[in-house]
Amino acid sequence: MFFRPRLLDSFNGYNRTLFTKDVLAGLTVGVVALPLAMAFAIASGLKPEAGIFTAIIAGGLISLLGGSRVQIGGPAGAFIVIVYGIVERYGVPNLLLATAMSGVFLFLMGMFRLGTLVRFIPIAVIIGFTNGIAFLIGLSQIKDFFGLQIEKMPAHFFEAVHALYLAADTFNPIALGVASGSLALLIFWKLFQSRLGWLSHLPGTVVTMVLATMVTSVFSLPVETIGSRFGGIPSGLPSFEWLPINWDSAQYMIAPALTLALLGAIESLLCARIADGLIHDRHESNQELMAQGIANFTIPFFGGMPATGTIARTVTNVESGASTPIAGLVHAVTLLIIVLFGAPLAKNIPLASLAAILMYVAWNMGEWRKFIDLKQFRLPYRITILSVFILTVVLDLTIAVQVGLLLAFITFIYRISSLSRCEIALASDFPGLSNQQGRIDAYRIHGAIFFGAVKLLEKIEANLPSHTLLLDLKNVIYIDTSGMDTIMELAHLCKIRNIRLLICGLAHQPLEMAERSNFIATLPPDSFYPDLISGIEAATT
Repeated sequence: MFFRPRLLDSFNGYNRTLFTKDVLAGLTVGVVALPLAMAFAIASGLKPEAGIFTAIIAGGLISLLGGSRVQIGGPAGAFIVIVYGIVERYGVPNLLLATAMSGVFLFLMGMFRLGTLVRFIPIAVIIGFTNGIAFLIGLSQIKDFFGLQIEKMPAHFFEAVHALYLAADTFNPIALGVASGSLALLIFWKLFQSRLGWLSHLPGTVVTMVLATMVTSVFSLPVETIGSRFGGIPSGLPSFEWLPINWDSAQYMIAPALTLALLGAIESLLCARIADGLIHDRHESNQELMAQGIANFTIPFFGGMPATGTIARTVTNVESGASTPIAGLVHAVTLLIIVLFGAPLAKNIPLASLAAILMYVAWNMGEWRKFIDLKQFRLPYRITILSVFILTVVLDLTIAVQVGLLLAFITFIYRISSLSRCEIALASDFPGLSNQQGRIDAYRIHGAIFFGAVKLLEKIEANLPSHTLLLDLKNVIYIDTSGMDTIMELAHLCKIRNIRLLICGLAHQPLEMAERSNFIATLPPDSFYPDLISGIEAATT
C-alpha cells in the first residue's frame, strides 16, 4: 500500500496491559522532552515555545503517521547549527518557509521510495558531521554557560570564537555556578541512577531543570531566565497562520530546505534503525519519510521549527515500555497539558541550566571514541571523517557532506577497481594453449568491469595476439556502460587487425548488458562459448 501508517498495524493483539505501558512511556517521554525542546529552540535562535509546539504538533504527527512503532519525533540537536544559520542569514519567516519546503522534499523522497538510499551514506560521513554538529552545539552554549554578555552569537565558527574571546571578561560567576552544578548533577544522575531507588525513574534532565529553577527562584540569583529574555512561554497552542510565500524568497530557500530534508531523513532513519534493534522490529523507511514530510510541512504554519526522529527520546520511550505509536501520541498530549497548565512556571528556568543540559546532550550525541580509534582505520577513512568534521565546524554542513560523499565515492571506486583483476591463462592450467603464446592468448577477468577498472582491458589492447583472443568473463559480476564500450572498442580493434575474438562464460548481468548494447550482434555466432575450455578447443581446431 502506498501510504499506510504503522499505527494501523499496531492493534493486532493490543490489550489493556500494553496500553498502560504505552501511556506510562508517553508520560515519561513527554516530561523528558520538555527541557530539551526548549533548549533546542533557544540554541537555534528561536523562542522556547517554538520547540515545545514542534514537539507537540510535529511529534504527534510523526507518531500518528510514521513507519516506526516507537520512534519519537520533535526538535533535534542536529538541527541547531543549521537552523541558527538560517535564522541569522534569512530571518525567522524564511526559516518557516525552508522548513515547509523541506517537508515537501521529505514527502517526495518517501513517495518515490528513496528511503533506502539514505542508508548508502557512509558511516564515516555520518560520524564526521554528527561530531561536528555536537562540537558546534557545545560551542554555542558557552555564552549562557558562563553568562557572557553577548547580544547575539554569530553563526560562523571563527566569528563565534572571536565574540567569545572579546566577551571573556563579562562572565557571570553565578551563572557559571548554576551551569556547573547542573552539569555535575546530570553526570551524577547518569552514573548513579540505578542506585537511587524509586528516584531512578525520574529523568536527569528534568530533575536538573527543576532544581536549578527552584534554587534560582528561592535565592533570586542574578542570572538570565526564560522570563527575562523571552517573557515566558504562552499557555496555549498558537493559531494557524499562512506563510508569506513569494518566489524571490523561495528560490533562496531551496538549498537550506534540501539541507534540512537530507539531515532530517538521515537522523530519522538512523533513529528508526536504532529503535528496530531495541524492539526487534522493522520500520518502513518510506512511510517514515512521508510522515516526517507532513510534519515538517505542517509545523511552520504554527510557528514551529524543523522536526525529525530523536534518538535520546526514542530510547527513553523503549526503555519505559512503549510498544506502539500510542506512546508517541501520549507524549505529545503530555506536553500539551504541561503548556496549558504549567507555562507560567517556565519563566524562572535559568538559561545557564539549559546550556548545561545542551552541553551534556552534545557530549552524548558525538561519537568521540571514533576519533580516539582513528589509527585503527585505513587512511581514506581517517581523511573522510576528519574532513567532514572540520568542514562542518569551520564552513557548512552542506559542503561537509558533499566533500565527504565525494571522498567516499573516490575511495569506493579505488577499492572496487583494485579488486578487479585480469590474468593471462597459463598453459599449465589449460594444456590447449601449449606453444600458442603470442598466437592464441586467453585472459581471465575477475570482479567488475566499470569506468574505474577499464584500464584492465586497455592493457590487453597493448598486447594483442596474432590470431585469436579469448576473454573469460565467467568471474565478472558486473559491467557498466563504460566497461561495455571498452569491450566493444577492443572487439573493433580485433576486427581491424583480423584477430578472432572469442567471449567465454558470459552470463547474468554482463550478458544482459551485452544484449542491451547490441554487442552480441556485432560478433559472429560462433564467438560465444559457455566456458574457457570450450573456447580454447574452438580456437585451436
